[in-house]
Amino acid sequence: MQIQEITIRNLGVIDAVQVAFAPGLTVITGETGAGKTMLVTALQLALGARADQNLVRDGADKATIDVLCLDTPTTELTDAPDGHTIITREIPATGRSVARIDGRPVPVALLEELFGRRVEVHAQHTHVRLSRSDTQRDLLDRYAGDEHAATVARYQKAFDNYQTMSRRYDEQQATASERVREVERLTFEIEEIEAAEIMLPDDNDVDERIARLAHADQLAAAARTASVLLDADHSAGAVGEAVQELRHAAGYDPALADIADTAAGFTEELVLLSRTLRQYADTLDTDPATLNVLQERKQVLSTLMRKYGATLQDVLAYASTAKQTLTQFASDDPAILLQERADALRVVQEAGASITHGRRQAAKQLQTVVASHLADLGMPHAAFVVDVADQDPQRNGCDKITFLLAPNPGESAQPIADAVSGGERSRVALAIEVALADVDDADVLVFDEVDAGIGGQTALAVGEKLARLAAPQVGRQRQVMCVTHLAQLAVFADVHHVVEKQVQDGRTRTTVRQVADEKREEELSRLLGGVVATEGVEHARVLMQTARTRLANQN
Repeated sequence: MQIQEITIRNLGVIDAVQVAFAPGLTVITGETGAGKTMLVTALQLALGARADQNLVRDGADKATIDVLCLDTPTTELTDAPDGHTIITREIPATGRSVARIDGRPVPVALLEELFGRRVEVHAQHTHVRLSRSDTQRDLLDRYAGDEHAATVARYQKAFDNYQTMSRRYDEQQATASERVREVERLTFEIEEIEAAEIMLPDDNDVDERIARLAHADQLAAAARTASVLLDADHSAGAVGEAVQELRHAAGYDPALADIADTAAGFTEELVLLSRTLRQYADTLDTDPATLNVLQERKQVLSTLMRKYGATLQDVLAYASTAKQTLTQFASDDPAILLQERADALRVVQEAGASITHGRRQAAKQLQTVVASHLADLGMPHAAFVVDVADQDPQRNGCDKITFLLAPNPGESAQPIADAVSGGERSRVALAIEVALADVDDADVLVFDEVDAGIGGQTALAVGEKLARLAAPQVGRQRQVMCVTHLAQLAVFADVHHVVEKQVQDGRTRTTVRQVADEKREEELSRLLGGVVATEGVEHARVLMQTARTRLANQN
């Protein structure tokens, strides 16, 4: 993610400014009170910081910040075809603030969720990402290398399995008596269904068989009557006479011969049909005992369908599912589950011990590297500690990681968010960022007050480390922004902006301009001595050459 441009309207002393950014190190300088820090505040608001209505410029209805970004994390809201995303934050003079992504309203908290991990702001009174224990743990794990990452992945798989085993055991214990009742119920239901000995498709025809038996007399009578009507003395006889007449007349018209043959066929079929009806009537079952058996069978099947399913197929499916449930219950034996949970916990503990060992080894190395950077940044006596403390197994290991700092000898180490303030905090963050430059996934780093209380060689060291953070790396380049009043730091910038305030029509307005070449030398001269003079400009040129030399030696 890269920030291409910030547009600010009616925020504090800022009337309307637009600032373009580029990859590399950008410094922002200007006189005290001109509004330098307001640029940082605007960026924090665009990333979801809490809005203060007092920030709205006097006389304005609202303050607005628009941030144009490139290569933002891909989501449904940020998947712009041109790769551009516009983050908007509006702070009204009255009422609640509004957040938008590419013009679409979103909850303010979503700004932090989507972009907070990509942009790190180090400033006084800012709860920085580096102060969070989960961030510290993730950075330490990355610093420990690929083999350690594989160990963490194995641990997490083992932990998930342990959680599953624990949940199954707890559920079994919590529902033990209920399961006994459930087993009894399911067993009874299965036995009831199996006792019926359902036979498909025969049992689906019970209703038809009952209807046939219940009306057997009517059926037999109808069949016999129809048989009589169709025999030779009735329908068949009449058809036979018709055949004789047609064949006699066929001597005069041969066409009637074919019709006579067809009619003769009807005679044979009628005789056969009459015989079939007599056989049907003779074979009908009229036994009342058989009817009673079938009616009882229907009652049994109807009861099962009322209890277990709309059809007999549903009843059989219910019995199959019940059997599977009983099988699962049988496999959830408390002793077996307890042993499986114990085995899973042992794997978690073994993998967790490997993670702890890797973290402690990485912590020692990181402490040494950060201490070296702190010495360069004017804090030679500060002690940086990565505390790897035991805790109950969690999904990310059995350790709680805390970055601690003792700023002076004899002082106890405290979490970095509490140990120092202002510029010292920013310098500590800078030392950590430089040490973790290859593993931290923040794309944009912003430092405010990192130069508080320093000067000379320390300021040069700060500038050099900021430039190192902003230097192109394989596959990426960070943006680093720094608000400063020190020329020794500003000389390392790739882009230099100057914030100025002017009085127009009785109102103070802030402007931002980018300086380069002679104008930059003049600004550096002003930072060095407050007066732009020949000696000051020459001093600025020497300082710029010093910066170029240090960066060249760094490479």
